[in-house]
Amino acid sequence: MATIARVTEIIASSSKSFDDAMAGGIKRANKTLKNISGGWIKDQSVKMEKGKIVQYRVTMNITFILTN
Repeated sequence: MATIARVTEIIASSSKSFDDAMAGGIKRANKTLKNISGGWIKDQSVKMEKGKIVQYRVTMNITFILTN
């Protein structure tokens, strides 16, 4: 039997760091998606106010295995 996977895109943010944004996104994805098998960071960006970074954002793709 073939394994079927699905990929979903998630955007997460943090006021601390890109790593914190990534960890928060994965933690939240685990609450909704079952059988997460991998992921990759598609994009990183920052929000700035008055020349200072106020938010780190990551766009990531999460892969999860679909079960019967």
